[in-house]
Amino acid sequence: MLPKTPSKTFLQAISDALPGKMLLTLFAVFGLLFLTIPIMALIIRAVQAQAWEEMADGSLVPAVLLSLFTTLITLLLTILIGTPLAYFLARRQFRGKRFMSVLVELPIVLPPAVAGLGLLVAFGRRGLFGGALGAIGLSLPFSTAAVIIAQAFVAAPFYIRAAQVAFQTVEPEIEAAGRVDGADGLTLFWEITLPLSTRALGAGLALSWARALGEFGATILFAGSLQGVTQTMPLLIYKEFERNINAAIWAGLLLIAFALASLLLARYLGKSDS
Repeated sequence: MLPKTPSKTFLQAISDALPGKMLLTLFAVFGLLFLTIPIMALIIRAVQAQAWEEMADGSLVPAVLLSLFTTLITLLLTILIGTPLAYFLARRQFRGKRFMSVLVELPIVLPPAVAGLGLLVAFGRRGLFGGALGAIGLSLPFSTAAVIIAQAFVAAPFYIRAAQVAFQTVEPEIEAAGRVDGADGLTLFWEITLPLSTRALGAGLALSWARALGEFGATILFAGSLQGVTQTMPLLIYKEFERNINAAIWAGLLLIAFALASLLLARYLGKSDS
């Protein structure tokens, strides 16, 4: 009695039938299509339905302006708090540094709803610091300031991580030469370290801006969706989706265009920096 030949799996059969390079190309094409077809579908649907004509209630312009304004303030806040933190993590050695770095980067992988809930529990009217803020006349939830805080919380880690890597790659010999010439402290940072890291910092800032521009979950929980006050472009898309999908598609394409521009800028700066 002849022994049974083990049956081949579907993937094994394909691997035997196709050369290795062809198989790799096949899977690469499949991956590319998987990642690009949804965006292409949005473009095709927008053209077919002339989606730009559906946004007739005047809500798009306020959402775009609010998104641009809040993300600009978010970037300034990110630079202000993120640059010293990134430099500290890049140049200081201390116990618990790795854990501190994980905490700084945690918002990158944190579910947006959890981020919004945490901000609300921390800075809401009944939150951990709500009483202290109320005592000085500040109420953050459902305000434009809440939008900025939510954006900064989820987007700043992208810049901090890029800045930390940039500061670590500056050659110590260059800074040592600067010290010989009399530079020290802030002078050394402003005149040597920062200029050598500028392009990498710009790339990280571009990614941070793209993340802030697309922020939704934390914003809707902490800031709500009030037109002209807290309704950024992602929140507008959510609102329009419930009543007019073509209008939502058009707003979504504008958001994609902004995100694409920021990614191209980040790639350009990163390539130039290398």
